[in-house]
Amino acid sequence: MAHPRETREALRRAYIFSNQALELLAAQQGVSFSTAMRWKKLSADEGDSWDTLRAANQLASGAPEDVSRAILAGLMVQVQTTLEKLNGAEDIQAQERVQLLSSLSDAYTKAIAASKKVLPETDRVATAISTVKALSQFIQSHYPQHLAAFVEIIEAFTPELEKTHAR
Repeated sequence: MAHPRETREALRRAYIFSNQALELLAAQQGVSFSTAMRWKKLSADEGDSWDTLRAANQLASGAPEDVSRAILAGLMVQVQTTLEKLNGAEDIQAQERVQLLSSLSDAYTKAIAASKKVLPETDRVATAISTVKALSQFIQSHYPQHLAAFVEIIEAFTPELEKTHAR
């Protein structure tokens, strides 16, 4: 059974902008999971990666940064605790203390660098999505009479935007 193009586009949008499983979203759209998987793969083969766009949307929402900040905060607590234990441990020789501090500093530096690189392949798309969301909110607040036109235009423009920023 052939499904209308609108169904495929609705499934794609739901997958990208929700944090729900493809299986559940397929059922909501009235298509089989295998059909949804096929559509997703065909899109990826054509350069439209639903997963990359989904990750970009999540990145734009701040969720990965929140996780990264929590991990970094936890690491900072561990570094502080370790430093306090090293300072209080009189039985550690100077050479061993220097090695432990060096190792701790290296781990901390690497964690900081890694936290700055959370999902770098989706960073440009995330920036585009957050910009479009901000513009949408601005139009809704200041020019509500133009919101319907904006939605119509952005829906038509979204595939072009995604192609441009997904590279």
